[in-house]
Amino acid sequence: MARQLSFDLPALTVLGRADFYVAPSNALAVAMIESTETWPAPQLTVCGPEGAGKTHLANVWANMTGAVIVPSRDLPGRDIPTLAEAPVAVEDVPEIASNAAAMDALFHLFNLMRANGCPLLMTGRGDPSQWGLALPDIQSRVQAAAHVALDLPDDTLLAAVLGKLFADRQITPKPDVIPYLVRQMERSFAAAQSIVAGMDKMALDEGRTVSRQIAARMIAIAAGSSETI
Repeated sequence: MARQLSFDLPALTVLGRADFYVAPSNALAVAMIESTETWPAPQLTVCGPEGAGKTHLANVWANMTGAVIVPSRDLPGRDIPTLAEAPVAVEDVPEIASNAAAMDALFHLFNLMRANGCPLLMTGRGDPSQWGLALPDIQSRVQAAAHVALDLPDDTLLAAVLGKLFADRQITPKPDVIPYLVRQMERSFAAAQSIVAGMDKMALDEGRTVSRQIAARMIAIAAGSSETI
């Protein structure tokens, strides 16, 4: 089969509230994001597996509150006292578990925001008690914050996530593609992201539409097999 040049163009990720599908696995997190005034404490952690929607919800919250979103690793370069004067979302907190400067910056941000009465949202994979921040003072504060978890998707949510990932890439798959993927793929958001990206590249390389056949080949690749289904 003739191959054509493909270009690795970035997907246009849509992060509005209307683009976040609510299901039992994430309903509590969505409710908390939409009602900052109901938080049990001014600090909230949102945790869950890769691709579960933590960044999406942080963006929804930022749009609602005017919060600044800061990757945790970038905290040492920020003006912490100024940052602490308004709502802030700090993303991927477990990534700084051994970064002394970033942990120290988060510690001061946490304390200043608590003193100022400003809400602080923190995101990360896994339960906050397992984030393993080497600075005990910030680990204890993170654990004391209110937290909500995003769970692995059921069939309905997984189908919606796949649909959004295809839409972000401006792809309209054939009608049987998403039901097939839901039946066959690993039940995780990370797998959905990887499979959709792989199918996009495969279709571009071969000059074909995104079909069930391409889906089957990607499932086989994901399973570590070269056979098609």
